[in-house]
Amino acid sequence: MQNPVFAKLFLRLGARNEARGLARLRQELLAGLAGTVVEAGPGTGLNFPHYPDTVVRLVAVEPEPTLRAAATDAARRAPVPVEVVEGTAERLPVATGTADAVVISGVLCSVPDPRAALDEFRRVLRPGGELRFLEHVRGTGVRGRWQDLADVVWPRLMGGCHPNRDALAALREAGWQPVRRRELTFPPGARVSVVAPRVLGVARVADTGDR
Repeated sequence: MQNPVFAKLFLRLGARNEARGLARLRQELLAGLAGTVVEAGPGTGLNFPHYPDTVVRLVAVEPEPTLRAAATDAARRAPVPVEVVEGTAERLPVATGTADAVVISGVLCSVPDPRAALDEFRRVLRPGGELRFLEHVRGTGVRGRWQDLADVVWPRLMGGCHPNRDALAALREAGWQPVRRRELTFPPGARVSVVAPRVLGVARVADTGDR
């Protein structure tokens, strides 16, 4: 799945957003993880430096070749063992029931089929495993309407990203229960960005009894 124009833009903007506070959000997203983790859509590997050393294996599944090459380079400097492999969120090259956690950041907004991806995350997780997410969401009021208008062209420029998708609704419809979440704006104080409304949290499969 090649998208070289988006990949080059992603490479250029990544460091700027990390310095503006996204690095701290990544630390919050990944805190406390342990065991075997699957990250779907790691991009250039910006999450890699923030994984705690209690993670013994990280499988990073990236479909875009340019981003995957950058992630492979970043994996060499990561504090945990990282395997960067080709694949998509809807078809992870991971055995059933082998992951302690799945991590996504900016994935549900861009995958062609969010429900298929969420079902695939459930497949690879062991019983009681968790999904860590940092995702764009549709805002309310004027912001939401602005995102709806932007959705006409934004996906073509930004690798299929739909700024007006409702990540929390997608989770619940797929049988996931958010057990911890906080809604935020990034960058803080952003007024015109169509991807500023975000949600960060943890979800588990609703029928496990975790609430």
